Amino acid sequence: MSDFKAQPPAGMEPSGASKEGASIYEQIRDDIISGRLAANERLVVADLALRHQTSTNPIREALQLLRGEGFVVISPNRGARVRPIDQDFVRDIYEIGVLIEPALTRWFVSMATPEDINKLELVQGEIEANNFGDPVTHSELDTRFHTIMYERHYNRHAAELWWKHREVLRAVSRRFNFTLARRVQVMREHRLLIQLIKDGEADKAAALVAQHVEGSGRHILEHMRAADAARAG
Repeated sequence: MSDFKAQPPAGMEPSGASKEGASIYEQIRDDIISGRLAANERLVVADLALRHQTSTNPIREALQLLRGEGFVVISPNRGARVRPIDQDFVRDIYEIGVLIEPALTRWFVSMATPEDINKLELVQGEIEANNFGDPVTHSELDTRFHTIMYERHYNRHAAELWWKHREVLRAVSRRFNFTLARRVQVMREHRLLIQLIKDGEADKAAALVAQHVEGSGRHILEHMRAADAARAG
């Protein structure tokens, strides 16, 4: 089993915040995803500092990180509030991924070395060994799999946007379990992607990644729709 935690592509700051600010960021993000902080709820720095028993600086750092990932909206004279994590938000994010990731993948296929392919195969081996048994481990390994392909890309803005959006989708998807059909699809697409990279099939690999990202996004949306329908009923 893997002993690493997925990190942003090389050259990007993991958070840009202090250790305490990064820790509080994770706690507030969990509160938003779980619903403990409701959509459009105001986030008052002083109140959050009291709740988390800290000074205001780490709170401000955390809110800026959350703003960068889209979880928080900060408006002049109105302060910070929780952005609704609704179906439109998730759809917008994964549709951007469908546009960005094929381009990143196409470049990777043209630059991939035997060492890169070996890394992908090793991580995929760990993914299959875990076999979705530990959802957190699967999430970390899956993120590492894709990071191997994107971490050296020359367009750092594109790589950073991919990372931020993936972190949002990772966080939202923690509320749901993978269906059996999606599990089979993920494994099949990862194996086929590795083979296409080996064969130097850049266009086919890019098309497969677009399909992979869209499938992931639709899987999350289907769960969200089912949860909304259950609440409405």
